[in-house]
Amino acid sequence: MKRKEFIRELETVGCILHRQGSKHDIYRNSATEKKAPIRRHTEIKDSLCRLIRKQLDWLE
Repeated sequence: MKRKEFIRELETVGCILHRQGSKHDIYRNSATEKKAPIRRHTEIKDSLCRLIRKQLDWLE
């Protein structure tokens, strides 16, 4: 999945950018206050997307 596409999905469900690191961005679920790092690669594997969704307590 493209990173921009995944970020757009996260933002539509209420996740916001918490802070930027050197290699990762940290996103926070505004409803649950849980955080997850997201790599700065153009492609993110589907298995990693599922893991991030689980860490943020957001499952499809």
